[in-house]
Amino acid sequence: MAFDFSDSEKAKYISAKHALGSIKGGMRVGLGTGSTASWFIVLLAELIRKDGLNILATSTSTQTRILAESLGIKVVSLKEINGIDLTVDGADEFDGQLNLIKGGGGALLQEKIVAAASSKMIVIADEAKRVNTLGKFPLPIEIVPFGVETIERNLSQLLTSLGYERPKGVLRKKVNEVFLTDEGHYILDYELNKMDKVEDLALNINNLPGVVEHGIFIGLCDEVFVGKSNGAVDVHSNKTKASFSYKIDLDEMSLIKSMIEGK
Repeated sequence: MAFDFSDSEKAKYISAKHALGSIKGGMRVGLGTGSTASWFIVLLAELIRKDGLNILATSTSTQTRILAESLGIKVVSLKEINGIDLTVDGADEFDGQLNLIKGGGGALLQEKIVAAASSKMIVIADEAKRVNTLGKFPLPIEIVPFGVETIERNLSQLLTSLGYERPKGVLRKKVNEVFLTDEGHYILDYELNKMDKVEDLALNINNLPGVVEHGIFIGLCDEVFVGKSNGAVDVHSNKTKASFSYKIDLDEMSLIKSMIEGK
């Protein structure tokens, strides 16, 4: 099947391809959730099949587990994996300090638990995800279903007291139904535009009753691989910056996308 790939898809593919270089036999790998992570999962499955690598994986969502298992990757629970060597995941935004906003796919709680349990976290992304200051992407906040109106009001009052102008949480929906996370929680999305003092913001949000977790990831990401549509990859870390170049293989991309879409 032929696909007409966007520049963003080419960038996601090439960043995922670069991440394969961090995989070694015997590793315990955390698999992220979302469109970019899906490219990596398919490439990882092919690497395992071709090289016979012994890889044990754990997933950050039901969606990821289903995809990985359908491709022959051995997926176990976080308890069974007993530590994670490397997690590869996407992000909705990252800044120069490698702080992230995640949760656009609704898996932020499990993604954060898996990231925190990992010796190393690599984020794969396209150029559009880099920002000077977090906040362009709406901040997801996972909450319990009980008292959702009260929780939203308290969150909005908190954000107002922190200097954000007229914040309003939007209850996430999917096909006109309230979106439920894998843990049975709701998500409120806040458009904050620019997030100052993210450490203080994160702490204040987590202190509110009814909040389960938020999509601000601080001090969890070690490297970001930024793919570009021309095959280049920029590697960002807190210590160094490097660049690499690959060939865009449209045939391989078509095969991967077919696997992701189950066609």
